[in-house]
Amino acid sequence: MSDPAAFDLFANDYDAWFGENQDLLESEVRLLAFAWPEGPIGSALSVGCGTGLFEAILKRDHGITITHGVEPAEGMAAIARERGMEVAIGTAEDAELGDGAHDVLLFNGSTSYVKDLEGVFRRAHAALKPSGHLLVVDVPRESGYGTLYCLANELGTWDHPIFEGVKPGAAYPIPFVKAATWHTTAERVQAIEAAGFSLVRTAQTLTRHPVFATEGVEEPREGHDAGDYVAVVARRE
Repeated sequence: MSDPAAFDLFANDYDAWFGENQDLLESEVRLLAFAWPEGPIGSALSVGCGTGLFEAILKRDHGITITHGVEPAEGMAAIARERGMEVAIGTAEDAELGDGAHDVLLFNGSTSYVKDLEGVFRRAHAALKPSGHLLVVDVPRESGYGTLYCLANELGTWDHPIFEGVKPGAAYPIPFVKAATWHTTAERVQAIEAAGFSLVRTAQTLTRHPVFATEGVEEPREGHDAGDYVAVVARRE
């Protein structure tokens, strides 16, 4: 996973960015709730939980409780703990995830900071109970946001004439963009299946052009053909 020091420096900026982009935040939260596996869930673990912002909103607005998290950045973990989560410091590659311990493992926006997807998903497979679910939600590289992020990463800035008129209204801060490894949905699905999971469904949101993504909350829908934020649900058999 990418250097957590960068995220320590910008822990407060992370929440502030979402605070300035409430419609986008709400659209993404609704996608997580829409894709959340059905049935009784005793234990859910959020891998790369950040500040626990999404987990807090899921509990408050959707009755989805995620009490445990893993997060490499101390600054972000501290904020998540203030929100009531139990957070262990570590990366998706090296943290103790448990052995057959969880009903759901959530990766929300964190797989873009993982290079070895299959290796991490194999660890997730081992951490889940039989019939447990993996929920991976992230920005696809092939999406509007993903394409613009890759370009911004190459240029090292949003302040370039090429972005005039097409820069997202909610452009992710450059430090986070530069730290990421942007994967396509196909790459994520391939790694998930190679790790031993069965694909259940995909769902998506943010289907408008990124310039207009903050102009109203969007309801999620099935599939992954148009969304700038895509959920992949898979099951451990």
